[in-house]
Amino acid sequence: MFCGIVAGELPADIVARSPRTLAFRDLDPKAPTHVLVVPTEHVADAAALGPEHAEVLAEMAVTARRVAEADGVADGGYRLVCNVGDDAGNTVAHLHLHVLGGRRLAWPPG
Repeated sequence: MFCGIVAGELPADIVARSPRTLAFRDLDPKAPTHVLVVPTEHVADAAALGPEHAEVLAEMAVTARRVAEADGVADGGYRLVCNVGDDAGNTVAHLHLHVLGGRRLAWPPG
């Protein structure tokens, strides 16, 4: 599904992009700000990352910060989440970073 969004074949509310990343609003938000940051190249999940992905991973973090700043949650705080596998609730096999903010988030998450 995310490859289709990156390719422009599926609609999404895109909020940021960089040469190697795309950020769009989650269709089932868990917080007032809930944006997904994905690499434009397909990587299955965080368990598939290797040293060759260092630059794209750094770019994902920078894009996430830009999203938080643009949504006005950077100063109050935001959470970055990357789920790996079924037990963690990962439902799309494409690496993605959740940017969550806009309210006090419970810890531990639940």
